[in-house]
Amino acid sequence: MTAELVRGQNHTLPQTRLEIRVSAGVPVVAGATLGDERGTVHGAEWIAHPGSPQLPGLEVSKQAAAEHRLAVDLGALPDAVHRVTVLLALPLEAGGPARFGAVASPFVAVTGLDGTEIATFTLTGLDTESAVAALELYRRQGAWKVRAVGQGYAGGLAAMLADQGVTGAAELARSIQEAVARGLARSVAPPPPRTPEGDRVRHAGGPASPPGGARPQAAPQPAGPLDEPSSSSVPTTPIAPASPAAGGPVNYAHPRREATAPPPPPPAAPPAQPGRPAAPVAGDATGWSMDERLYNQVWGMFEDLARATAAYRSAVDFAESRMDQELERTLSDPRSRIGGAGDRAREQARAKRDELTGRAREALDRDLAQLAAEAAVVEPALPAAYAGWDNPVWHAYRVPMEIPMALRIGDLHLPESAGMSIPLLVRLPLERGMWIDSGRTASEAAALTGADQLRRLAMESAVLHAARLLAVYPPNEFSVHVIDPAGSGAAALAPLAGSGVLASPPASGPGGVSSVLAHLTRRVDLVQMAIRAGAADALPPDLDPAEQLLIVNDFPHGFDDRAVTQLRYLADEGPAVGVHLMMVADREDASAYGPVLDPLWRSLLRVTPVADDHLADPWVGHAWTYEPLAIPPGSRVLEQVLARVAAARRTGHR
Repeated sequence: MTAELVRGQNHTLPQTRLEIRVSAGVPVVAGATLGDERGTVHGAEWIAHPGSPQLPGLEVSKQAAAEHRLAVDLGALPDAVHRVTVLLALPLEAGGPARFGAVASPFVAVTGLDGTEIATFTLTGLDTESAVAALELYRRQGAWKVRAVGQGYAGGLAAMLADQGVTGAAELARSIQEAVARGLARSVAPPPPRTPEGDRVRHAGGPASPPGGARPQAAPQPAGPLDEPSSSSVPTTPIAPASPAAGGPVNYAHPRREATAPPPPPPAAPPAQPGRPAAPVAGDATGWSMDERLYNQVWGMFEDLARATAAYRSAVDFAESRMDQELERTLSDPRSRIGGAGDRAREQARAKRDELTGRAREALDRDLAQLAAEAAVVEPALPAAYAGWDNPVWHAYRVPMEIPMALRIGDLHLPESAGMSIPLLVRLPLERGMWIDSGRTASEAAALTGADQLRRLAMESAVLHAARLLAVYPPNEFSVHVIDPAGSGAAALAPLAGSGVLASPPASGPGGVSSVLAHLTRRVDLVQMAIRAGAADALPPDLDPAEQLLIVNDFPHGFDDRAVTQLRYLADEGPAVGVHLMMVADREDASAYGPVLDPLWRSLLRVTPVADDHLADPWVGHAWTYEPLAIPPGSRVLEQVLARVAAARRTGHR
């Protein structure tokens, strides 16, 4: 029976191998400290945190997330450890809430390896605190117990570590927050919140359940750095707000978003035969339009794949742990080491492990087959903004008359499901810029690619992203500028420059760099002043009201200190007023600037020109492999699309 603890209450732990599950509703940092009999923490090596996630008998998450699973093996802890304190902290550099009083009460559960809850604790009553000691596992007279603590610290992580006797607590807290910020900068957005009905709509005979039998989330997931809830209203560009009706207030709501509940999904396919899953249907999700339904369905597929893989990995870990326990019990008896008893025990333990692993793989394969069938139906139905370059929808492309909800910038997959990819969709208008990493990464694809080829592929990837943005915006509502100081990207930029879709020719040399940056910085300043003054209609007539994208190649070559400062300003202030950055750069090339540029890199979504598993998932902690979109060999779809965009820009019509 689960013990529901209140602050100060304790409960005996029946086993030493545990999982501690945290559900916070917003991304939080989860860590743990090891203490002696007095609770003193003897240095940084006694602390598990995202920058150093593993200690003997303890492993924590490598990044901030709304959901955490901490692995604890009390029997493997050093003999000097008598207390394990689980701590939570808000990632202060992520731009999110600064106190726990502004978010839902975190929930912590201590479970066995099979998921059975032993004790739970809801951390209520928090207000100005930004860090909290949630609970502690402590040893008393040879037995381990759990105590609900709930001690918050308004001074944050530094104050909490100092309270536990850590020397240099402020420096250590700062390094932890920096590690968290680096993880958040490379994270993929979690799926959008559940609909009021609670789960993705399925049209089988019974209620829907997640693949692999995974437990549903305890709370709706918050919007991540790339995404926002599909039910929220999307503000229009502040430069040109909607006209007020009859002298009433200006309505900034997106014309396609409504305040009431969306209609149900379209009619499903005919009912499935008993014992068989229902046939998948494109648009099998709630939403006001087919595009919104498909968007929600794609994120639902992402969520299903994440759950199915998490369930499989958990089952494999459980099978391995069970085998280790059985071998440990058997071999602890000296009599079993003589003769064939030990060999038979090993064979039996491995056979059980293989059986459990095989059953988990069968369940995963069933889920993957269902998702593959759904993807086969959904992919052909995607609109151009969500579709890959090989989708036939591009052959019938017409310049749209309104901005779509999202844009596809690549595909995601996991090692267990290499043949199953999920489109990576980001919401429009963009909320962060992009950084296309032209440097060498640790991926196999990057290792097999030369440095010059990586730079060329990175610039070609930037051109494809810019072309997609131009293609999904209405005529003359999106402008692209290019800074190419040395002209090294001329070949890759040829499709954009030759079609006439650029706002101006690519800028080169120090004078060109200075001119473009000054132009866009002036635009940001003027729009910000107009908004603050409530005079959005009083902007200069020469100011382009369209969304602006600046592609920067070969950074930092050709950039002086003033230009670097202007870039940082555009990255911080630009997205709010429709100015976005797309950096094509190798971070190592800018290492001379040191930490000055760290905020710039963290503010951008990092993608790669080749497959790389650098994108982290703050929902369940998976590392997803990002696959950039590519033009099919021999296809002229890019030139055809850009030609239609250019023609629409000249005439102002589709």
